[in-house]
Amino acid sequence: MNQRNTIITVRLLAAIAIGLSPAIAAKPEQAAAVPLTETGQKLEAKYAATLKSLQEEIATALPKTDAAQQDAFLKAYQAEAAATAADRNAMHAQSKSKDKDAAAKEGAAVKQALEQAVAAAQAPVKTVLAQLNPFLTSDKLDAQLVKLVVLAEATPCGLAEFAQQGKEQEALLEKLLADADLMKQMVVAGGANGGKYGQAMQIFTDIQKASPRAKDDILQRFALGTSLEHAVPVGQRNPDAMTDAPTTVDPVKRYLHFEKAFLAGELDPGFKDLSVWDCRFVGNGDEPDEMLAWGREMLRNYHPDHIQTADYRWRYVEAVKTDVKYGSQDQKNDLPTLGFYQNIINTGGVCGRRAFFGRFILRSFGIPTLARPQPGHATLVHWTPDGWVINLGATWGWGTVVGEADTDFLAMTQARRVAAAYPEVLRAQWAGTALGEKKAAGFGAAATGFWNGVALYRQRAIIEKAKAVTLAAVGTDIGEANESKEKEVVKSVTVSEADKKIVAGPDGVITIPAVACSKPTDSTPKIRFMKSYLGGMQMHYSRMGNAEPFEYTFDVSAAGKYSLSARVATVSPDQRLLVSANEAKEPIDIAAPYTIGKWDKTPPVEVALVKGKNVLRFTRNEPVKGMAIKEFTLTPVK
Repeated sequence: MNQRNTIITVRLLAAIAIGLSPAIAAKPEQAAAVPLTETGQKLEAKYAATLKSLQEEIATALPKTDAAQQDAFLKAYQAEAAATAADRNAMHAQSKSKDKDAAAKEGAAVKQALEQAVAAAQAPVKTVLAQLNPFLTSDKLDAQLVKLVVLAEATPCGLAEFAQQGKEQEALLEKLLADADLMKQMVVAGGANGGKYGQAMQIFTDIQKASPRAKDDILQRFALGTSLEHAVPVGQRNPDAMTDAPTTVDPVKRYLHFEKAFLAGELDPGFKDLSVWDCRFVGNGDEPDEMLAWGREMLRNYHPDHIQTADYRWRYVEAVKTDVKYGSQDQKNDLPTLGFYQNIINTGGVCGRRAFFGRFILRSFGIPTLARPQPGHATLVHWTPDGWVINLGATWGWGTVVGEADTDFLAMTQARRVAAAYPEVLRAQWAGTALGEKKAAGFGAAATGFWNGVALYRQRAIIEKAKAVTLAAVGTDIGEANESKEKEVVKSVTVSEADKKIVAGPDGVITIPAVACSKPTDSTPKIRFMKSYLGGMQMHYSRMGNAEPFEYTFDVSAAGKYSLSARVATVSPDQRLLVSANEAKEPIDIAAPYTIGKWDKTPPVEVALVKGKNVLRFTRNEPVKGMAIKEFTLTPVK
């Protein structure tokens, strides 16, 4: 037998060992991204032999269950998975049915069948889980299991493609395959994207060379999560005008960007507690690093209350609700010099663009988030300290996350929160991989093999014991609307005397804090007072609702003409303020600059003030757009 035939035979044996058919086993050799060299073929044979040896060792070491009990368990698992899928399908069909009564009756029958399937599974599941408990709770086989998973997911051919590039790459893989703890960390976190463990190891090594801090605590976890997610390059969405910008995100620079932001205190306080798995969905965005920095600066300037809110369900992402208008009519005005996300908050969009912006602004502050499409609508899910939550869409059961039923994703996240117990779920999955089973995402997917069923029922037991709480979706009614129908309660804000103190300097310059209003004196649905990252407080004039005037009453020591300007932050162009001084007949038009979320001053206009009491009255032209105002400055005209 020649060497090529020997290699193909080894591939077939290795694939059969993990449960693949000969037809599927031949695909890696046919679909190899890079043809294997003679060295690569030898490496592939070595990796295949290691995989086969591990598979045999683990198959021997796994606990055996009674055949009849295993059969009863499998039948119960298959019945429940089928009933779960039927229930989901009935729910979706009911929403489309013209005969609502008949659909509701059918839905009730399907739900009853699901309840019966769940009840029928309890006895066989309890028996099997009790028998397997010593294995599930022991880490004795973990080193072999995680190594097998790495080899199986990467495939011997894929590993050989990477290792044949040179001694450095081969050594990296040898280092990884000898490091049981690192492999376990990777596999627990969901493994390398596309099974590209060699590429993930390369990125992780490069990150740790670039920063000594990447070896400890959250920064080590973020470095690893970034490496796993970027093992398959992430495309970078650049401004249209930047034709020479990189086409993919640089994972080392992405890590360094977040490290700098974390050390500067710019990320969410919860970032430090994220797992490696969580971290994957922070650093995997398509935005350039400078756009992430812009997102944080913009929200600090323009809407700091979205950062300061205690309601994690809406923290950061409420910017979609308040400032990304619904509708596609203005997208024609997108500017090629702006980034994609800068254009979204400028010109708005329908559900897709709004969900895109929501995920972007969450990532900017270090919050894990994923897309959650549902029929005819785009939404998102994101991490909170109390669990994952849906924004801008229907409740759990209506969408998918990474191609799987969102309820299965939810269950997995709830079990992952119990970090000490979750490896019990994974050990069952790893055993399934060793025996060639297809991984099951949850009960919403078709039933696969015995060990994956064990994993799902163990996961359910962990969730029930933890008494996990499912967070309800928020922003459902705003998903495809410009304004919420829910009545919003505006919280009263106390503005201290220091914050609203109007100061006249020795040069006659008068500084009026935006929150020093004589009307209104508290926040309204249109005009909000809030803490400012510049110190003190600031005002936000909402784009929602009709224009509302606001006034300032103050004393002036010397009558005359004054040059008036305002310090503002805007996220859309063509905005104006109208100001009248002391009942002037015609208001003066102030053009506000388009600051793209930064602070800047309006061009000065002249107003006439009298000695003693003066009143400045401001209003806006319709349609109103959002504007943040820090202060007004009146400078004597000489």
